[in-house]
Amino acid sequence: MTTPLSEIALKAHAWPFEEARKLLARGVKPGREVIFETGYGPSGLPHIGTFGEVARTTWVRRAFQLMSDVPTRLIAFSDDMDGLRKVPDNVPNKEMLTAHLGKSLTSIPDPFGTHDSFGAHNNARLKVFLDRFGFEYEFLSSTECYKSGRFDEALLTVLRSYEKVRDIVLPTLGPERRATYSPFLPVSQKTGVVLQVPTLETNIAAGTIVYEEDGKKIETPVTGGAVKLQWKADWAMRWLALGVDYEMAGKDLISSVELSGKIVRALGGKPPAGFNYELFLDDQGQKISKSKGNGLSVEDWLTYGSEESLALFMFQKPRAAKKMYFDVIPRAVDDYIAFLDAYRKKETEDAQHLENPVFHIHSGKPPAETYPVSFALLLNLVSASNAHNREVLWGFIRAYAPDASPEKNAGLDKLVGYAIRYYEDFVKPTKKYRSPTDNERAALTALAEKLKAFGDERDAEKVQFEIYEIGKAYKFEPLRDWFKAIYEVCLGASQGPRFGSFAALYGCTETANLIERALAGEFLQ
Repeated sequence: MTTPLSEIALKAHAWPFEEARKLLARGVKPGREVIFETGYGPSGLPHIGTFGEVARTTWVRRAFQLMSDVPTRLIAFSDDMDGLRKVPDNVPNKEMLTAHLGKSLTSIPDPFGTHDSFGAHNNARLKVFLDRFGFEYEFLSSTECYKSGRFDEALLTVLRSYEKVRDIVLPTLGPERRATYSPFLPVSQKTGVVLQVPTLETNIAAGTIVYEEDGKKIETPVTGGAVKLQWKADWAMRWLALGVDYEMAGKDLISSVELSGKIVRALGGKPPAGFNYELFLDDQGQKISKSKGNGLSVEDWLTYGSEESLALFMFQKPRAAKKMYFDVIPRAVDDYIAFLDAYRKKETEDAQHLENPVFHIHSGKPPAETYPVSFALLLNLVSASNAHNREVLWGFIRAYAPDASPEKNAGLDKLVGYAIRYYEDFVKPTKKYRSPTDNERAALTALAEKLKAFGDERDAEKVQFEIYEIGKAYKFEPLRDWFKAIYEVCLGASQGPRFGSFAALYGCTETANLIERALAGEFLQ
């Protein structure tokens, strides 16, 4: 008898299931949904970190749905009532934006001229961004929640707990900020700026606070969008108001998560479950920064690799710091292909299926698509053949895998395009050929003769065996130095995929000719 998938999920070890079990352990009140949340600061455009957070939260949500029949929702929350602190570098009309610094993002004109406000423009970009990847979510605007009254009861709870909230936050502030701190940031009735001024009085019965602006005391309600909470208090209030059960955050926000957790407890609520994911590093091991521009954008990645490879990179080891730069894309593409192949080899759903990343990436329904050629092999094929169009590359692929075609293998056809672009932009500029040593020359000459004798052989394992035998016959120790010599002399790289697979794809005769050209010094500069 087949074990139900829901029972397998309860014991699965993949990290989304571990996170989902945290939610089960919290308990769910009858008749209530489980709410997942991701946050977005719309002072800038959506970026690769936004994708990562929504994707990871979605995987936890789906894992939970396998374990429980309790309904769930994913809220994509935009903190668009926040005041604009500085003008982003990647927007037009910067002078206009500078004149509106301090105002809520939804009160500032759109520098792109396409929406009612800067906040509305970036919110629209967020929704297009999330829809592109097929995420299922409910969008919520901070401005709308404040102004519609949705947050009113929670804001009044903060007012009733004013001193508790203030006392939690004050020890974390410097002397200057401590002197003016208030969880309530009034929106100036005169300028529209979100003010960071002291609260002089609180009136719980009236639901108001008193602050001073331009030497005048002003009493304003804390409801209806007249104030905006300082962000750590705002985060806690949002958890309370929306009933958030799960939200993850970057490692740089650990202290903020802890502080907001204390605040929501003081308000009578419960902090959501979640975890802190590690931040991405550049190729030098430095933290990726939007202002430095030392990271990849989603568009950068998708120029050279598939959406599935990006999702896989986000899925693997979310609590480990990982370098994220162009060089990681080919490995991520081939890792995805390997996981998909492993999933497809299992005929029935079992524990191994649930541990496989492609189960999560494709919502439990990975495609039946096959990839007879890896991305690494395609890159070397482009290099060896000097081919720069799909038709030529597909000619080699069809000779190697006669049943393959762009129509049957749409994913592979995309990889062909990625390989051409990646080779031109990253591989070709770094190629460096070298002359062989006397022993390497003799071994490569023997390999060329063996490959000529193979003719139209397409059995990669058979070819690989003979390459090994030649390496051993010429006493390469360790044997990997033999393969390193092949790639450095013939392809201008220090490593690559299994050379037997490459020769079977490119053609044994063509590969022999490539070796002879390298030995003749044609590739040396």
